[in-house]
Amino acid sequence: MRAVVQRVFSASVSVDGKRVSSIDEGLLVFLGINKDDNEETAKKLARKVAGIRIFTDENDKMSRSVTDIGGKILLVSNFTLYGSIKHGYRPDFMKSASGAVAEPLYEYVLKLINETVECKGGVFGGDMRVEVVNNGPVTVIVDTDEL
Repeated sequence: MRAVVQRVFSASVSVDGKRVSSIDEGLLVFLGINKDDNEETAKKLARKVAGIRIFTDENDKMSRSVTDIGGKILLVSNFTLYGSIKHGYRPDFMKSASGAVAEPLYEYVLKLINETVECKGGVFGGDMRVEVVNNGPVTVIVDTDEL
């Protein structure tokens, strides 16, 4: 699994002009699921995202997690995170999991994160409009292949 994690003041997801999820301070997480991912990789990713310390303390050091600050997470599925432009300019998505594999794993990650911190979701496979007010900006990539 691969996640792009952004520290935000606020973030929201809309589909067909209707807001379906929103958070105030916390993390916006774009989640890509590889065709080889499973529940074990989901556990690793959920644990890392909920615990990542990218919020500043009183000394302006990044030492606090989203749970430490009482924030929330907005989790948005994004199969394009496994897109490759190695051969040409049009991305291929051969490493991305199919919807039948990815959707249950996305829901599982959502459930796991919710065991630690409030986590809201987008609409799996939906044509989403994501609005974000970045904090920093601070953006990190979490890849379970590197954990």
